Amino acid sequence: MGNCHTVGPNEALVVSGGCCGSDEKTYVVGGWAWAWWLISDIQRITLEIMTLQPKCEDVETAEGVAITVTGVAQVKVMTENELLGYACEQFLGKSVMEIKSVILQTLEGHLRAILGTLTVEQIYQDRDKFATLVREVAAPDVGRMGIEILSFTIKDVYDKVEYLSSLGKTQTAAVQRDADIGVAEAERDAGIREAECKKEMMDVKFLADTKMADSKRELEMQKASFNQEVNTKKAEAQLAYELQAAKEQQKIRLEEIEIEVVQRKKQITIEEKEIERTDKELIATVKRPAEAEAYKMQQLAEGHKTKTVLTAQAEAEKIRFIGEAEAASIEAVGKAEAEKMRLKAEAYQQYGDAAKTALVLEALPKIAGKVAAPLSRTNEIVILSGEGSRVTGEVNRLLAELPVSVNALTGVDLTKMPLLQKMVGPQCQTAI
Repeated sequence: MGNCHTVGPNEALVVSGGCCGSDEKTYVVGGWAWAWWLISDIQRITLEIMTLQPKCEDVETAEGVAITVTGVAQVKVMTENELLGYACEQFLGKSVMEIKSVILQTLEGHLRAILGTLTVEQIYQDRDKFATLVREVAAPDVGRMGIEILSFTIKDVYDKVEYLSSLGKTQTAAVQRDADIGVAEAERDAGIREAECKKEMMDVKFLADTKMADSKRELEMQKASFNQEVNTKKAEAQLAYELQAAKEQQKIRLEEIEIEVVQRKKQITIEEKEIERTDKELIATVKRPAEAEAYKMQQLAEGHKTKTVLTAQAEAEKIRFIGEAEAASIEAVGKAEAEKMRLKAEAYQQYGDAAKTALVLEALPKIAGKVAAPLSRTNEIVILSGEGSRVTGEVNRLLAELPVSVNALTGVDLTKMPLLQKMVGPQCQTAI
């Protein structure tokens, strides 16, 4: 009895042993295999890529310069039966780390050997060639182990004595110098070429501008000619169109006039009918009622007129009678006043100066009342005088001036009346 074993594409299955002491080995990649119990042995080996980083420190080159080189290698177990058998013989039962360690030591040994045959410049300047050389030298040895080197590249090259740095500076300076010279020469050539190109460009531009100007002039002349013909045709077509439009418009206008005449005639007929109807309506609704109202107002006005005339006549008679009565009354009063005045005049004439004196004496209280009216509102009169005799003089002066005031007011001279002459003393006469 036995078991069926399977394996993926990243591993190889090795079946060894068998019946009757057989030493046959079966290699299966990405498949299955049958194994007997107790008499068959099942082992696996990885087929995955293994990444190695070989590093050689302070290895002297052909010129005796100690440098350090690091690289990266990609290796894997080959799948051909013979080579896979070699790999199984060497690594079966070992871990991946142990397999990597064996292959890494082999690569580092070959790397050291090759470094001793090359100069620093060869190693630094052509890393791809150096890596190819390492892979070619190491491939047979690792191939006998059933290992294939898929790739090998130099990762870094450096030293502790700054040899590469100095070499780089020298090379950099030389390269910079060559670059500056190249740039200057390139700029010179570029300037010359640019000037030549500009001259060629200007020549071509002037020639092209000349041709363009000629072409443009010919084009403008042709356009002007074409435009003239087109404008002429347009003007003729526009005039013909306008003439035809005017004719058609005239026909339309004549038709419109005829229509308007017919419409006007119909409108006149309608208006005449409307006027007749309006006249009859006005006669019925306005004229007849107005005539009746006018007759009514006329009769009312005549009645009011008669009433007013009669009232005015009665009022006039009334006023006349009142006027006659007032006139008779005024005439009687006037005659009585006249008779009174006549009698007074006769009495005054009969009595003479005595009557005049009586009149003056009757008027003096009235005059004195008018003169004293302002003094009636005065509480006290103070006459300022330094001497007592002057008060008497002031009073005498006022009395002496009284006849003059009466003469001015009434026209009667009191000084000529005998009665008053006897009443006034010698001082009054002197003052007068």
